[in-house]
Amino acid sequence: MKHILPTIVIAQFLCTSLWFAGNAVLPELAAAMQLPSSYLGHLTSAVQIGFIGGTLIFAILTIADKFSPSKVFLISALIAAAFNWMMVFPNVEAWQLLLYRFGAGFFLAGIYPVGMKIAADYFEKGLGQSLGFLVGALVLGTAFPHLVRSLTDSFPWEFAIYSTSILAIFGGLLIYFLVPDGPFRKPGATFNPSAFIKVFEIKNFRNAAFGYFGHMWELYAFWAFIPVILAYLAGNQNLNIPFWSFLIIAVGGISCALGGMISKVIPPKKIAFSALALSGICCLLSPFILSIPNLYFTLFFLLIWGLAVTADSPMFSTLVAQNAPSASKGTSLTIVNSIGFGITILSIQLLNFLAQSIPTQYLFLILALGPLLGLIATAKIKTQH
Repeated sequence: MKHILPTIVIAQFLCTSLWFAGNAVLPELAAAMQLPSSYLGHLTSAVQIGFIGGTLIFAILTIADKFSPSKVFLISALIAAAFNWMMVFPNVEAWQLLLYRFGAGFFLAGIYPVGMKIAADYFEKGLGQSLGFLVGALVLGTAFPHLVRSLTDSFPWEFAIYSTSILAIFGGLLIYFLVPDGPFRKPGATFNPSAFIKVFEIKNFRNAAFGYFGHMWELYAFWAFIPVILAYLAGNQNLNIPFWSFLIIAVGGISCALGGMISKVIPPKKIAFSALALSGICCLLSPFILSIPNLYFTLFFLLIWGLAVTADSPMFSTLVAQNAPSASKGTSLTIVNSIGFGITILSIQLLNFLAQSIPTQYLFLILALGPLLGLIATAKIKTQH
């Protein structure tokens, strides 16, 4: 049993490296295919749309309940890796890249949420800590393609795509061979569309969900535009943008794990509120900090922002899970997850649009709207004693 959680965490990390694989090689793709600067937002949104579609289809068909979650994880990892690999096919057109990223996102729905379900099937107690490690693995996986690109800068950009696809296949095999179905696995109820409305009648659930939505408004837009921020800061200076992109995203994995660990002694609501407040302050300070000519001071600020922007993620997942009705918990969590990722598309595309007319240092003020509304909702959550 001791190997179960580390194996799930490692597999989650390896497989979710597919998430930002396209973003990590975008400069080379843009140069090779003469893509516009707005393509960054479209490439990221394609993965998010795929993930939303995947989570809904997986939930409606109750895939992870009807079949072995470990098998679902493996098959999803193999197909997602194949879609990722297709990016390096010769004579690929821009619309095909979006289609391949959509496909990778769709089957990430059989990796990230299913990995959490596998953990829940093993760990009824201490789920908050387990989720902290799992979301931390997602964060590291998201950052990893930037590190691969940084370390293989002298190689063709395709090497980063090959690497992430191979790692995802390995992650799927780890789950299949080392993590059988858990002892607490229970057959789930069929998908209940009426839960979409009814679940939001529960005040605590609604407030936890709205707090999560505010968090998601900021998170993926910040991650997607980190290379843009770094390119603006670098100017004519020599800065390893892929490496710093990796650090700023990956540091959030540490805060997720720490948040999960301290949730045993500090209520998840307090951790979520504090982290969301700090990341909101970072949004508001960004025009001033990004205008400071000292590059390393600004990089330090971005690392703090990277820590804060993710620390609340497993806490909101815990709060949503705690306040979801047990009879429709799977459906309720899927609804919240899908809406949350839908919100990321709106914020990414808004930044994409504003980037054409607003100076970079002022671009991220709009992200403060998410933490502000999220804090109002989180404050209304009534903790159970």
